[in-house]
Amino acid sequence: MSSPAPSEPVLELRGVDVVRGQTHLLRGVDWTVRADERWVLLGPNGAGKTTLLQLVSAHMHPTRGEVRLLGETLGAVDVFELRPRIGLTSAALAQRIAPAERTGDVVVSAGYAVVGRWRERYDIADLTRAAMLMRQWGVDGFANRPFGTLSEGERKRVQIARALMPDPELLLLDEPGAGLDLAGREDLVARLSDLAGYLYAPAQVLVTHHVEEIPPGYTHALLLRSGEVVDAGPLERVVTAEGLSQTFGLPLSLDRADGRFTARRAS
Repeated sequence: MSSPAPSEPVLELRGVDVVRGQTHLLRGVDWTVRADERWVLLGPNGAGKTTLLQLVSAHMHPTRGEVRLLGETLGAVDVFELRPRIGLTSAALAQRIAPAERTGDVVVSAGYAVVGRWRERYDIADLTRAAMLMRQWGVDGFANRPFGTLSEGERKRVQIARALMPDPELLLLDEPGAGLDLAGREDLVARLSDLAGYLYAPAQVLVTHHVEEIPPGYTHALLLRSGEVVDAGPLERVVTAEGLSQTFGLPLSLDRADGRFTARRAS
């Protein structure tokens, strides 16, 4: 029996450099993500993870090389038409949300790719989808509360519901576990694991420093150090003690149980 054909790429980077002054933020990056894949992007501070995410969210152009997103080439497409097809959560986006903004409006306004309600008109389908996503992410009881009154974990889940609102083809999660306590992190990882297993979910890229935050069901990993790819491919092959030690510049041991990873300094 022949193996199933691979799904279509949702993003492709070929020979990508990002240079600012004399500094290479990214150098020679090749990377392909397909529609049915769930990727984790791992690397230390300063590795270039944020720069890479800005490229694949159509918020930055490469200095050299080619970036193709959802079948379009950056530099030859209107990014304002492309961005609504990409769901994004990030600390920078969260800072743009006014603390007094009604939480339900934070979610539904993503349908117009704006932050907060202005003069847009939403039909019953928009409101129904927003309500469904808020229920799915456990924040439906906060629809009328100001965003600024929510806990950090609740805010992160609201942002993911917002990112999914326009039914994106690619979901980018920039350190969604940052700032969460143990309970908040574990709840988030469980919900992301459920999303990873959903047949109709978009391709996903999760950025983190911590292997403990990799949800079960994620399929691939990219290791980044000093702007260069250390390794990329299937999770089981890439996320190893050797690969992580090279990426983080420290001898590490790695354990895996029930689909979850734990790393510590090697003795």
